[in-house]
Amino acid sequence: MGGVAESTRPRALVTSPLRGPGLDKLHQLLDVVYDPWIDQQPLRIYNSDQLAERIAAERATVLIVETDSVKGAVLEQPLVAIASTRGDPNNVDMPACTAAGIPVVNAPGRNADAVAEMAIALLFSVNRWVVPADADVRKGDVYAGGTIPYQRFRSWELKGQTVGIVGLGAVGRALAWRLEGLGLKVISYDPFNPAATHSLPDLLAESDIVSMHAPVTPDTAGMIGASEFASMKDGAVFINTARAQLHDTDALVAALQSGKLAGAGLDHFVGEMLSTDHPLIGMTNVVLTPHIGGATYDTEARQASMIADDIERLLKGDRPRFLINPEVM
Repeated sequence: MGGVAESTRPRALVTSPLRGPGLDKLHQLLDVVYDPWIDQQPLRIYNSDQLAERIAAERATVLIVETDSVKGAVLEQPLVAIASTRGDPNNVDMPACTAAGIPVVNAPGRNADAVAEMAIALLFSVNRWVVPADADVRKGDVYAGGTIPYQRFRSWELKGQTVGIVGLGAVGRALAWRLEGLGLKVISYDPFNPAATHSLPDLLAESDIVSMHAPVTPDTAGMIGASEFASMKDGAVFINTARAQLHDTDALVAALQSGKLAGAGLDHFVGEMLSTDHPLIGMTNVVLTPHIGGATYDTEARQASMIADDIERLLKGDRPRFLINPEVM
């Protein structure tokens, strides 16, 4: 008897978490080796040599990654397509991919809805004292210091307040319509989006809430420092679900300690964590989450569909919608 015929379909190594119709489509288009990094314990993120070895072992010609390093030895493999399920594929050596003639696609805006919802969650949590109120209930200390919760946890309603969105990309736009639906006035700053309404100084002076959604670049790193916090309204709330590098953390702490800011909600820290003795840890008017803004199953399903659709276009010889290096076509 003859052996089983080997598939002639392209073979894909997928280390990014995918699900839903997009993953189903990939299985229809390719022979898929699905081994997402996020399911590994201990956590696994391949460096370029480890990834190259895995590609060779799987005989893959299509690579779909999220966090693994795509450079060096990886680009010596016979790859015909690379996908990074990130809006900013900073894990991929783009000049080297282009030099090697390998098309690279990505998934811009994949987590915009998720991060926008996280910004709203942080805003409500800060404004309505959700975390300390929860802690009092759990400790059996509802009447702390002889007071009642109504005395300790009063706040102004968000409806009618002005929120300034810094960075009007996919996340900023997704947040804007949600906040408008909640009855807030939305203004915005983004020098690259003509739909933005304000300069940064004017936005900071007018906003009751400032929400950060800019990418980190040499121009935006540290863009909110001591002088910017000082120019905000007394009692403003600061939300950052983008990157901590956008603000000066020491200046933020000082603005909170002085009472200049009423509170803050942060979903990212330099180095991905705070030390347990950091001043922000002890502030009850600050809500801290560990970079989980994009952590939804919907994000995984959305990026799967975006990547699958573009891989299908590539296999047909068409130009992908989210092709980063069109010169290779």
